[in-house]
Amino acid sequence: MRTGTKQAMEWLAAAATDPRACKRQWHDESGTAVLACGRLWDVLSVPEDLGVLALDALLRIPEAPGPVLADAASRRVAFFLPPDPESRWIGSGIRYAGKGSWIAAPAPHQAAGRLRWLVPPDGTGALFVPAAVELALHLALGRLAAQSETKRPCPTCGAPATGSAPHADDRPD
Repeated sequence: MRTGTKQAMEWLAAAATDPRACKRQWHDESGTAVLACGRLWDVLSVPEDLGVLALDALLRIPEAPGPVLADAASRRVAFFLPPDPESRWIGSGIRYAGKGSWIAAPAPHQAAGRLRWLVPPDGTGALFVPAAVELALHLALGRLAAQSETKRPCPTCGAPATGSAPHADDRPD
């Protein structure tokens, strides 16, 4: 096993109640372990369409990204953030897991069932800066809103959208 992968496994397993049991669980049939939030990290989970666009924006920042976990069954993307007992993330579909919460996660180098790492932990403890994630989510919301507006059916006849918003010049006289 490569050193980076081993460091990532150690870092991730450190959040488990029993790190040795955690590593064994990663090798079991399910391939997942339950990890505590609130000590090494908190987790911000958002709907997949929003999360993927936000991650795209975050990956353009030169700083090392934090881990990002995707759940294909629930269609959610989870960003790992520094622990913050005062944090209040509010929004439709936003879920915040801090102290007293738990997540299921596969080993850093593999997918397990519905769970896969979009950005696996690197073992250094790098986490996303909350302000950067907030900005990326705002940008993603703007992109989703713009996409939504261009896909509206015609208000007159109900015909499917053509992919671009109508312009005043396009209306018949």
